[in-house]
Amino acid sequence: MLDGDTIAAIATPPGNGGVGVIRISGPSAPGIAQSLTGKALPKPRYALFANFLDDDGRVIDSGLLLYFAAPASFTGEQVVELQGHGGSVVLDMLLRRVLALGARLANPGEFSQRAFLNNKIDLAQAEAIADLISSGTEQAVRSAQQSMQGVFSEQINELIDELIELRVFIEAAIDFVDEEIDFLGDGVLAGRIQRLQAKLAEICKTAQQGRLLHDGMTVVLAGKPNAGKSSLLNALAGHDAAIVTDIAGTTRDVLRERIQLDGMPLHIIDTAGLHDSDNLVEQEGIRRARQEIAKADRILLLIDSTDPDSASLDASLPADIAVTKVFNKIDLVGGQAKVLETPQGTEIHLSIKHRQGLDLLRQHLKQSMGFTESTDNVFVARTRHIQALQLAAQAVDRAAEQLRHQAHELVAEELRQAQASLSTITGEFTSDDLLGEIFSSFCIGK
Repeated sequence: MLDGDTIAAIATPPGNGGVGVIRISGPSAPGIAQSLTGKALPKPRYALFANFLDDDGRVIDSGLLLYFAAPASFTGEQVVELQGHGGSVVLDMLLRRVLALGARLANPGEFSQRAFLNNKIDLAQAEAIADLISSGTEQAVRSAQQSMQGVFSEQINELIDELIELRVFIEAAIDFVDEEIDFLGDGVLAGRIQRLQAKLAEICKTAQQGRLLHDGMTVVLAGKPNAGKSSLLNALAGHDAAIVTDIAGTTRDVLRERIQLDGMPLHIIDTAGLHDSDNLVEQEGIRRARQEIAKADRILLLIDSTDPDSASLDASLPADIAVTKVFNKIDLVGGQAKVLETPQGTEIHLSIKHRQGLDLLRQHLKQSMGFTESTDNVFVARTRHIQALQLAAQAVDRAAEQLRHQAHELVAEELRQAQASLSTITGEFTSDDLLGEIFSSFCIGK
């Protein structure tokens, strides 16, 4: 809940620059602005050039003052922005003066939190603000903008509206069994639930791509010993992150590197070679490798081109995780660097030692993250959004199963669970603890 305080913070990054901005929000913002400048407020959304004065009337700085009257402001409250010079000392002096006039220092993300609590934005849009600020690529920026404009929220709200409508019909038919309501018996309900399942699957797929643009993709290097996993890690990282020798089993633990491909974050994990071993240390390394493989967004299965049998490891990998087969050492078999699309997935043939085909692999990884695909309809998504969508999809799947058994009360309950899961995305049903966790990750001044 809002506490009625007036908050203030420096909204520009730390350090020296041409312009520095201090943002003030709350009921006392207009009075603070008048005391600070000794002038009347300008009309809302008009700029006023003024001196910013200390308590003795001396000029701290001069610049522009902008006033946004409630509720037509970002936070929905009375908002004043002071645009002065960007020196860290002068901004600190000006902020101290604003605090002395009755404001308190804003908590991280408190301006965005007030905008959410005042129904100016929903929770997905609020999170998109932080995502836009931290975006490292043009694709990530465009996706965050899509979410800020409400594209993600609109799709979620459409699903919620459809769930509510279905629940109304089902519960009406249950409560008024003597009336001639044939909604449950004419097959319409089954068809609408199927369409709902399809919509959820489509949104989940788009959200997964948005999550990769935001969080980055986790890629696990798997394969037999000496297939070239550590060499590939070093090649992608651009330095010797892993020890490489001709001795099989050099890597016995998990190695992690975070790199960027044209600004897109990629988390690469090198693992122990997968094979049968009586060595206790190797067994532990293989167990850890399996753990990382199970959590990957994509697996690069390294295959020694001189050992075709090593491709058989494919069968031991999780069926629900995308696998790219990377055939290494093509220089030893007279092969050419190439990419093949097969019914089983993508194959990339390369030579890590001679740096042949590495660009093909990099391009493939970027495509997997959505780098070259159109992002016009992609919205930024976070892990919690994916989890909520998955929980909703599971509930709708259970509703479809209960409908086959004619358990209409249970169908209604499962649809209610799906609605509750989706509502956590926009913040309609979100705990205060989760709100605190989300907004505490924002920068101060936003």
